[in-house]
Amino acid sequence: YEMLFSMEEKMKRILSFVLVLTLIFALAGCGAGNAAANVKDANGDGKLTCTIAVRCDTLLDKKDKLTAGKAELVPENGAILEEREVEFKAGESVFDIFRKVLKEDKIHFEYVDSQAYNSVYIEGIGNIYEFDCGPQSGWVYMVNGVRPGVGCSAYTLADGDEILFAYTCELGEDVGAEIKDEK
Repeated sequence: YEMLFSMEEKMKRILSFVLVLTLIFALAGCGAGNAAANVKDANGDGKLTCTIAVRCDTLLDKKDKLTAGKAELVPENGAILEEREVEFKAGESVFDIFRKVLKEDKIHFEYVDSQAYNSVYIEGIGNIYEFDCGPQSGWVYMVNGVRPGVGCSAYTLADGDEILFAYTCELGEDVGAEIKDEK
């Protein structure tokens, strides 16, 4: 019995040690995000700004390929949200700005939190969804003309960034989205 108690005591100590290590690593991880808070004011105007637009130009000549009832949702000029300049705070992500602006403009959107990618995935904007124009269609985002290799909620903005959400029918090739592995 005494030996069993000793083993039980050892297990408690080991578990306590593992718990302490886990907390140390978790807290260290929290501090990593502070680097993003050091965003520089690129033009010296005292503000952090970016632009955002949401477009579905690729659908203008493919309305006949859309899911039934979707063609009338495509704006004549392809712009669901015209380009707009927005102020943001250091550390904010593309998704933070996307959500704020689309909510302000009452533009419907849906997303899922994808644990696999540690980011959100945009399913639909303006009631136009992934796969509405075929198996390779959906929403992609670009920053400064490049498709980052991370999800939109994992991409931290820099002053002057230009955000574009674009509907693609060909996995991004039809919107000129060059894929970049990381920010």
